This record gives sequence, C-alpha cells and structure tokens, in this order.
Amino acid sequence: MSALAQPLAANLVQSVDWLAVAPPTLTAVVALAVLVADLFLPEARKQVLGWISVTGLAAAAVLLLPLLDHDRSTFCLTGSTRACSYTADRFTLVVQFLVLGGALVTALLSVTTLKDGNRRYPQGEFWFLLLSSAAGAALLPASRDLATLIVALEVASLPAFALVGIRHGDAKSSEAALKFFLSSVTATAVSLLGISFVYATTGSLYLTQVADRIQHVDGQLHTLAQTGVVLTLVGFAFKTAAVPFHFWVPDTYVGAPLPIAAYLSVVGKAVGFSGLILVTVVAFPSYADVWGPALAALAALTMTVGNVAALRQQATRAYSAVRLLAWSSVGQAGYLLVPIAAAGYARDPQKAIGSTVAYALMYAAVNLGAFTVAALVGRTKELNRLSDYRGLYGKNPLTALLLAFFLLCLAGLPPGIIGLFAKVTVFSAAVDAGLGWLAVVMAVNVVIALYYYLQWTGLLFRAPQGETAKHPLPAPLTAALALTGALGVALSGAPQLVLRFAATGLF
Repeated sequence: MSALAQPLAANLVQSVDWLAVAPPTLTAVVALAVLVADLFLPEARKQVLGWISVTGLAAAAVLLLPLLDHDRSTFCLTGSTRACSYTADRFTLVVQFLVLGGALVTALLSVTTLKDGNRRYPQGEFWFLLLSSAAGAALLPASRDLATLIVALEVASLPAFALVGIRHGDAKSSEAALKFFLSSVTATAVSLLGISFVYATTGSLYLTQVADRIQHVDGQLHTLAQTGVVLTLVGFAFKTAAVPFHFWVPDTYVGAPLPIAAYLSVVGKAVGFSGLILVTVVAFPSYADVWGPALAALAALTMTVGNVAALRQQATRAYSAVRLLAWSSVGQAGYLLVPIAAAGYARDPQKAIGSTVAYALMYAAVNLGAFTVAALVGRTKELNRLSDYRGLYGKNPLTALLLAFFLLCLAGLPPGIIGLFAKVTVFSAAVDAGLGWLAVVMAVNVVIALYYYLQWTGLLFRAPQGETAKHPLPAPLTAALALTGALGVALSGAPQLVLRFAATGLF
C-alpha cells in the first residue's frame, strides 16, 4: 500500500521559486501591512499609507528585472508528468509590468483624491483593496492552470467592486458598484460552469494538459467539451467589456472615483485580455475554428458600438469627459480583440498575440495620462464636462499639450507615433490572418474615432470662457503626469521598444 502511495505523494510535492512569485507576493504583503498600520495611525497621519502603497508597487515592479534572464516556473508537479501552475515568461513579465505600472499611476492619482475627499474615503481600506486587486491582477498572467486563473481573476475583481462604491454617502457610486458587481458575478458563474465542463471532459486543469487532452475526448463528451469552451470564452468576454457585455462600463466609470475608473480602464482590461489569451491560445488552440470567428465578430461589434457611442457625447452633459473615455475604452477593447481573433486563423498565433500586447502597452500609457488630466480638471470642475476643457491651454499650457498628445496617440495620429504604429500592427495581424473584412471595419472605426478625439483636442486650444484661473497641480498628479507623458514620448521616439513584441511573439 505504501509503495503505491509514494509515487502519488511525490507527484503532489510543489517546487517553489520565491523569486518568480516575488512581484505579486510583495504587493500582497504591502496590502496586509497597510491594513495593519491603519489600525495604529491617527487620522491626521493616514496619508502616509498612500506613499507606502506607492513605494510597494514601485518595488514590486523593480522585482521584475531579475526575472528577465530566462523563464521560470514554480508550483510544479514532479515526476513523468510535468505541469506548472505559475510561469514567469515574457508574456507574464510584460503584463505584470503593465499591471503594476498602471496600479502605481492609480496610486499617485488616489493620493490627491483621498486628500481632497474630506474623509469620504476610508484610507486604510482603500489602499488595502487597491493593492489586493493589483496582486491578483499581477498573478493572473502567470497562471497556467484554470483554478489559479479563476482565483487570480476574482482576487483582482472582488476588491474592485468595493473600490467603485467606497465613497461614503454617494448613491451614484453605490449604483455603479452594484452594476459592476452583478455583471462580474455573472461572468464568473459562466466561466466556472465552462471550466467545470472542460475539467469533466479532460480530467485536468493545467492549460497545457487541457490543450492536449481536449483534442482526444470521447465522442460522447465532444458536445460537453465544446460547450465548456464556449462558456469559458463568454465569461472572459464579460471581463474585457466586449459588446454586448459592456453595459456596466459607462455608469461604473462615472460613479467610481476617477483613479479607480482609470484603474479599471487599464488594469481591468489587462486582466480580462491576458486571461482570454491564456484560455484561447494556450488551453484551446484546437478549437480555434470556434473562438476565432466568435472573437472576430465581437471585435467588430465592440469597436463599432464603443466609437459610435463616444461620438454622441455632448460637450455640456455632466461627466461627458469621463463618459467619452469610458466609451473610448470600449472601442479600444475592440482593437485589442482583433489580434486575438487573428490568432485563430494565423500560422503563427504568438505573433498575433504580440500585437495585442504591444497595443495594450501603448493604450495603458496614454489612457492613464488622459485620466490624469481628467483628475486634474475634476478637482475644480466636479461635473467634468468636455466643455470644461475649453481653453485649458491658456490655463495650463503643458497639461493641455500633454492631453492633446495622449488623445492623438489614442487616435493614431502624429506626433503620437506609438499610437499610429500600434494600430498598424493590429491591421497587419488581421490582414496576415486573412481577415480583410475585419481590417476594413477597423479602418472605418479609426476614422470615426478621429472626429471625437480631434474635437476634444480642438477644445483645449480655443479661447476660454469665463475665469482663467490655473488648475493647481499637486505633486502626486505631477508625478503621474510626468510618468505617463515621459513613457508616451519615449515610446513614440523609440516604438521598437514595444513593437518588437508584435514581431517576435511572447510565449
């Protein structure tokens, strides 16, 4: 009996590479430290929690550097069947850099927001929730089994619900949190049902084993396997805010504190898209004939609905600037879906996935920059209308120039070179995969988006109406603006830093 049990016991021994798991682990440890410190700090000194969080996120990002040498895997089964739950490869590191960098900028924006909030935000809980969500988001791209993937997805999502509704006494914030919660719970339930079907037909949760076994399932279980694949993909489509699963986005962005809206637009998308990439390209490559056409249709629908809705935003409507950024993020999600759909048709799916990651890096830098300027204007203009940006150049010339640069990057126009090149890589991925019709739809949507991006840019340089007082620029907002601006300019000057992913792939 013991002789039979020994191989099974040996197969359950987990190897742990602490350096590989250091970035998400440090983020989680800092989250716990902030929560404990909040119990002992007087109210007047709780601002220090924000700077501890900023430092922790910066340190976690620095811990990515030792991992650049070679791929690392940990929490692995031993024996003849080697499968790992955590892998730090190029894909993981790039997405973790995006997540931790996005969380760092969000933290800088939040320092000012919490200071201006007149005790409407519980500071200890806010920072704990933000760091916990960032830890889950950093874990997700490294997940290589379906159980870890779902756990990471929920660790990233559950704190985000609370962050959306954390503002005391704000009915709009509570309503936004409820809509976000209901949509996300639905997505999770659908994903779990799909994963349970996949496990029932393959007998494994490891992505590589699923990819191998799902090709050879018994004929009687073939329909169950197909259903599992479809339901898993539908669940992740909710997370990416793909149409028709996008209904929560505009109200959630408007109701959430502005830094959290920025966080959801970048880090939330990174979570959804990295999970979608892992389940399609790594776990279900043999079902490319199912998810390829489905994602292509979703991409076309998502970019069209997002851009048309952004086009209809009225400059004098309350929160129209935030709503435009929300609908713009839906349109951008459509562009991000294009290379993933192309991977279902391409001979080299890794190259197509590289195009998505390259575009995501560009989008993250410039969209966070646009939200930073929105946070600055929102300090004096609570309704944050597009008309409030009229004459911004006369009040804050550098801020206006940076916002114009960010908007031109999102539009894909010079001097936003990185935005132009990133869109070209997405076009190329679609054309190379034989999806000419999708490339045409994207071209039409890029033209539609030009109108509202340029309209907003034009407002910045028009003659101001009424008072011309400057917007005060606190140090945390200055740092966030400097970070995003420098990264956007650097990538436009040397786009090869990002675009090489589109040429070589990541896995």
